[in-house]
Amino acid sequence: MQFSKSTDYALHALVHLGHSERCNNVGIKELSGALSVSESYLSKIMSKLRQDGIVRAVPGVNGGYELARPADQITFLDVIQVIEGRQKLFVCSNSSSRQHRLLAEEGAAQRELKHPEKQECLVEKVMYGAEQHLYQYLREHTIQSVLDEAFKRCTHKENKK
Repeated sequence: MQFSKSTDYALHALVHLGHSERCNNVGIKELSGALSVSESYLSKIMSKLRQDGIVRAVPGVNGGYELARPADQITFLDVIQVIEGRQKLFVCSNSSSRQHRLLAEEGAAQRELKHPEKQECLVEKVMYGAEQHLYQYLREHTIQSVLDEAFKRCTHKENKK
């Protein structure tokens, strides 16, 4: 599994906006320069983030983008789902195979009493658990948590001098 470059740029753009919050908004030109990405490509990413309520577009000559909600309320999962989509990461495509039936045979009588129409894929069950752990980890990390870590590292370096 690999996230797209768009997710990379979206997360970095939001960190940049969070860091620049004291100056309100940041123009697309400044943002694209800071991230070394074309304005048109970044505009498409920012448009997705705007449509989902993560950033707000500020119109006018001195306009640009700003966070639409506090940085501590924007999780990595929010951003990834906007850019990558909200589909499941794994879907079992082999539930009718002989191998699957043999693996699922043990305990099948008990499951059939509870859910006769559903045959559980044991591989999918493991992958679903992994997906839930990943989602929980990404929910726990926010744009603010990255800003806090950067500030902590910066302060630590200054104290060493």
